[in-house]
Amino acid sequence: MICVLGDAHLDVIVSFAGPVEPETDTPATTSAGAGGQAANVAAWIVALGGRARLVAAQAADPAGRMVAGELTGRGVELAGPVLPGRTGVVVSLSDGGRSRSLLTDRGVGTELAAAHLMDAWFEGCTRLHLPGYSLFREPVAGAALAAARRVPRLSVDLSSTAALRDYGADRFRALLARLRPEVVLGTEAEADLVGEVPGSEMVVKLRSGGVTHAAPPARAVDATGAGDAFAAGYLLGGVRLGLDAAARAVARMGAMP
Repeated sequence: MICVLGDAHLDVIVSFAGPVEPETDTPATTSAGAGGQAANVAAWIVALGGRARLVAAQAADPAGRMVAGELTGRGVELAGPVLPGRTGVVVSLSDGGRSRSLLTDRGVGTELAAAHLMDAWFEGCTRLHLPGYSLFREPVAGAALAAARRVPRLSVDLSSTAALRDYGADRFRALLARLRPEVVLGTEAEADLVGEVPGSEMVVKLRSGGVTHAAPPARAVDATGAGDAFAAGYLLGGVRLGLDAAARAVARMGAMP
């Protein structure tokens, strides 16, 4: 069982083939469903044959009920408090699978606090995976640190260059030094910002270049969630399973398997 702590929100993917035309219509392909880096990783773990429990704050609004229903339908175990407020929404603008930009509203995702945690949520968990998003803001960062003390093995994804810069790369490196994760995952840009983390294995994601192996061929449709699929595969079965999962992810719309 791998526990993942972080956001479960609504993902809206917008893929367009050309420039956005101001003041008029631009043809696009869209999809909507459960998302959030933590939710994506948990869903991919299950899709690849593992077991995953997602610890996340949830809202009781229609979007929250839809997200929870989709995740449980995918076999993800859900734990976490239902809090006042709205479910987060992330809009991903995808340029035909070549790149993507995120418009992020985390809703109640950041409101999970250490006081909400229950020991039962971490029973049977052999690893805790933390997206960097779970460490950048309070009170969820306090919950992430408290959870890390309950589970024997830890991995961290660096998540976002913008969030790392806002938090402070040196400050985040110092936090990782205290947490001592076994594995740190990130893109080249994220890894360059943070630098070496002593005592941790750094796994650098190279987009179409794979990691240290050539990536399997895939027709890129949407890059959203490819890194999350890779993280799930890597935690379960190493580089090859991670690359295979990422290739599956970019070949379809959306971040979920």
